[in-house]
Amino acid sequence: MQTILKVRDLEKVYGGRGNVTHALRGISFDVRQGEYVGVMGASGSGKTTLLNCVSTIDTATAGTILIEGADVTKLKGGELAHFRCHKLGFIFQDYNLLDTMTAFENIALALTIAKYPAKKTEQRVREVAAQLSIEDILDKYPIQMSGGQRQRIASARAIVTNPALVLADEPTGALDSKSARALLESFRAMVAELQSTILVVTHDPFSASYCDRILFMRDGKLFTELVRGTDNRKAFFDKIIEVVAVLGGEAA
Repeated sequence: MQTILKVRDLEKVYGGRGNVTHALRGISFDVRQGEYVGVMGASGSGKTTLLNCVSTIDTATAGTILIEGADVTKLKGGELAHFRCHKLGFIFQDYNLLDTMTAFENIALALTIAKYPAKKTEQRVREVAAQLSIEDILDKYPIQMSGGQRQRIASARAIVTNPALVLADEPTGALDSKSARALLESFRAMVAELQSTILVVTHDPFSASYCDRILFMRDGKLFTELVRGTDNRKAFFDKIIEVVAVLGGEAA
């Protein structure tokens, strides 16, 4: 499979004049097409900073971030906006849906911004809705949906433009256990059926157990890596718990 994301020697430093914080210290890793990769670590470990740099929300101090061969650390202005729109999909803990739009309109908006052909928009939205089993709520407004439904609409919006990489920040954080499980099953389907590539930050070992691979961070560095391989989800969950214990408690 093609390497979608290649991070090399990534550094992020905040502050100055004697008050410097090294949030990221020489981070390097790859993510290949169709991988579902989680990032875990204690509060302050740098996992959110890493996601923000990869997502172009924040700017790296040093190092390279290649997404489909393009170094996003060198993109500026309109070029960066175009790349973000066409190559990246975002899923946030608080959904970020527009309350005045229906589910269909929220998903279609991503296509409109990406200048997708108007005649093909409805077909594309309905294709993705079918894949995530949300066809029956396309006419509803966010206020009429459960948290799990809102997050699946947000997921559909993230993948409808067929981005190279989907980035998720604590996507199950606001969901009950049933809704969280349904969303995580949707992520697995996105990877298995659509060959979506997902990088997710999570504090929750249960959510992480759905991933193919987990990167654990401590003090701005990669601490260790777990690969699911042939393990079932329960066995992988147990291994994740062991690493979280070594890290010193909940990887929040």
